[in-house]
Amino acid sequence: MKNFLITGGAGFVGSHLAEELLKKGNSVTILDNLITGKRSNLKKIEDKINFIKGDIRDQKLLENICSHVDGIFHQAAKASVPESFDKPKEYHDVNVNGTENIFTQAKKYGIKVIYASSSSVYGNPIELPINENANKNPINPYAQTKLDKERLAEKFSKKGLKVIGMRYFNIFGERQSKEYAGVVTLFLELIQKKIPPKINGDGLQSRDFVFVEDVIKANIMAMESNIDHAFFNVGTNTSTSILELANIMIKTANLDIKPIFGPALDGDIKFSLADISLITKSLDWYPTKTIQEWLQQKLCEK
Repeated sequence: MKNFLITGGAGFVGSHLAEELLKKGNSVTILDNLITGKRSNLKKIEDKINFIKGDIRDQKLLENICSHVDGIFHQAAKASVPESFDKPKEYHDVNVNGTENIFTQAKKYGIKVIYASSSSVYGNPIELPINENANKNPINPYAQTKLDKERLAEKFSKKGLKVIGMRYFNIFGERQSKEYAGVVTLFLELIQKKIPPKINGDGLQSRDFVFVEDVIKANIMAMESNIDHAFFNVGTNTSTSILELANIMIKTANLDIKPIFGPALDGDIKFSLADISLITKSLDWYPTKTIQEWLQQKLCEK
């Protein structure tokens, strides 16, 4: 049995990760400041975890926690693209300085770190699908913090830290917050009320949607691997436009409505599609559930 720390463990990905690690017989410590994370996400496992309300910018607190953990899954971050334009300094402080604190303690205690990076580091790609060596060109302050974290990971790996960055594409699944990049959650809520979903822009922007449980498997496989440092795309190599997504939901719910269109969002990436050959080759990881399959189950629930 190992003791794992999950930062941001009361959030969408972190809470799923905690459940899976417990199922595998590990003990789990969660560090979350509950600004975007919710205790309700942990209700199934509340009595099985060690929960600490705190901030990754608190170096002393991190030192106390890291002195007795075997591995860190670093998921804590501020993650709203629109908000990052209004609060770029705060985003840098939490996402970059907070991550440096994590890496500093992990190096001190010889702990491997698997952390959440993002496909947003690529910006608008020159060609699709995007492989890990593609140009990095972030187009919003949130994405810039993700690239800055990758540079930190590179720096710390050269000093001996075992650290793997998982470049998440568009994750979907239960407990996703609509405020934070949750177009699937936002649309679902409207469709279930029989309200037309609102699309920002022309709807032709495409995303590579990956199931949260597949993302969890990728994180755990990376932790268990003998790989010391890498960056992996975590996607499906399948692209769905936002307009297609809305129409799939409307059709699956058997509704006679059409999406409505609003202005495009600042900092919104136009096209996204992951090349996942590196992660499949390195970790023998494959996605198992498509967005269409999940929506079919979700919208047909009684």
